[in-house]
Amino acid sequence: MAVRITNTRYYPKYHIAAPGGWINDPNGFCYFKGKYHLFYQYHPHSTQWGPMHWGHVVSDDLINWSHLPIALAPVDGCDRDGCFSGSAIEKDGQLYLFYTGHLNTPENPEGFRQVQNFAVGEDGVHFSKSLNNPVITVPEDEEIHRADFRDPKVWKNEETGKYYMVVGSRVPDNVAGQVLLFESDDLIEWKFKSIMARVAGNEGFMWECPNFANVEGHDILMMSPQGIKRELNKYMNVYQSGYFMGNFDYETGVFTRGEFELLDYGFDFYAPQITELPDGRTIMIAWADMWQSPMPEQEDGWAGMMTVPREIHVKGGKLVTPPVKELEKLRTSKKVYEDLAMYKATKLEGVSGETGELILDIDLTETNEFEIYLRASEDKTQKTVLSYNKALEIFRVNRDESGAGVDGERECTIAPADKMKLQIFLDRSSIEIFINDGEKVMSLRVYPNADSTDIVFVPKEGGLKIDSLNFYELGVGIPQPVID
Repeated sequence: MAVRITNTRYYPKYHIAAPGGWINDPNGFCYFKGKYHLFYQYHPHSTQWGPMHWGHVVSDDLINWSHLPIALAPVDGCDRDGCFSGSAIEKDGQLYLFYTGHLNTPENPEGFRQVQNFAVGEDGVHFSKSLNNPVITVPEDEEIHRADFRDPKVWKNEETGKYYMVVGSRVPDNVAGQVLLFESDDLIEWKFKSIMARVAGNEGFMWECPNFANVEGHDILMMSPQGIKRELNKYMNVYQSGYFMGNFDYETGVFTRGEFELLDYGFDFYAPQITELPDGRTIMIAWADMWQSPMPEQEDGWAGMMTVPREIHVKGGKLVTPPVKELEKLRTSKKVYEDLAMYKATKLEGVSGETGELILDIDLTETNEFEIYLRASEDKTQKTVLSYNKALEIFRVNRDESGAGVDGERECTIAPADKMKLQIFLDRSSIEIFINDGEKVMSLRVYPNADSTDIVFVPKEGGLKIDSLNFYELGVGIPQPVID
C-alpha cells in the first residue's frame, strides 16, 4: 500500500515532490509530444529508500506539474530488485525509457548485479518493457567493475546518425570512477565502444548518473562522483555533483577534458539530469537532497524533492546555471524597493514569507561584509544565515539554526566586484541561492517553523547598499496533499 502524507508543514508548494513515499534521482527528463516529462526514483510504500520504481510528473510549462501513474515497477527477471536511474529518448513517435535493472545476488562477491534495460510507450503514460531485456550487460573487460554499472543516459548524434549511451562505472579495485560509452544504430542492439573518461586525481571511486550534452558549442560530461575527499571547505558533502568541459571524439569514443567543477555549492544537490528543449536550451533538474542527511519530512509520510529547473549556459569557460525563465509565471504579487542604504539590522514591509522569490542587486563599492537572515523567527533564534565577505571573497550559507534536524555551513568563492546579484527561491523546506545569474548556486533543505518567515538584512563593515530589491509571492506548482 502506498504511503500517505499526514502533514504538509514541509511539503513544497512549487518544487516537484512525490504524493507520498520516498524519492531520489530525477530520471527520463524530456520533452515529448508537447509536454515536459520528469520521472524519478520512487519507493511508494515507505519513506525510506527501497525497491525503486519510476514515479512520473508532467507539465505544459515547466512549473505546473501533475502526477501520473507509476511508469516502471520492479517485477522479476531483469529488474526484480529495482528499476534504477536512467533517461528517455523519442524515436518514431515513441518514448523509450532506458534504465538500470538491479538484481540482488547474494551468491556473488559484490552481492548484486546491474544491467541496462528499456521500456517503450506511445502515449507518454503507459510503458511496456522490452522482451529483449537486458540489452546491455557488463562488458567483458578487466578494467570494468563487475557489479557497479548503472544510470544510462542516451542521445542521438545527427552527424553520425547513431545513438550513444553513457553508463556510470568504476574500475575493479574500487579506486577510480569512470564513464563507459555504448553505440547503437536502432536503440535495440548495442555494442561497447570505449571507456569514455576516467578519474585523474581526487575525483572519486565511482561515477554515478552520467549525462552528456553539447552546450553552446562546448562538450559537457556531467556526473555525480562518490568518494571525492574533502579539500579544506570544499567537497564537504558525502557525495558531489559536477562536470567536465572538454572535447568528445565520436570516432574514438574518448572525451578529452579539463578540471572537475562543482554544479552546486550547497548541502542538497545530487544526480542532476539534463535535457535539450525544442528552443535549443539545455535544462537541468537535480535531487534537492543528499545521502545520509536528515529528512524530517519522513515523519509526515514523504521524503525528498527536486530543485527548480535550471538553464545551462557557458560563460568564461565554465557553466552558469540560472533558474529557467518560466518560473516568472509563478509570481502572484510584487514588492519593490530601490536605493536602500542600511546600517543596522532591517526588516522591510512586505518582504517575508514561508515561500517566495527574492531578487537583490547589491552595491559593493563601499560594502565589505553583510549577512541576510532567511526564514527567521521574530526573536531570530531560528534562521538561515547568508553572508558575504568581500575581502575574503567568500560567500557562505549556515543552517545551524535553520530548524529541525539540520546544521552545518557551506561556502563558495565569489571574486570581488562592484555589484552582486542574488536570486533566492524560498519554499516550505528548501532554499536555492543563485549568485550573479547562476555563476555559483547553493541549494539546501531547511525545516523551520511555519511562522519563521522574516527576512532580515544585517549590514556589517561599510553598511549594506541595495540598488533594487524585488520580492515576489509565488503560487502553487505541484498538487498539494489532501489530509483527512
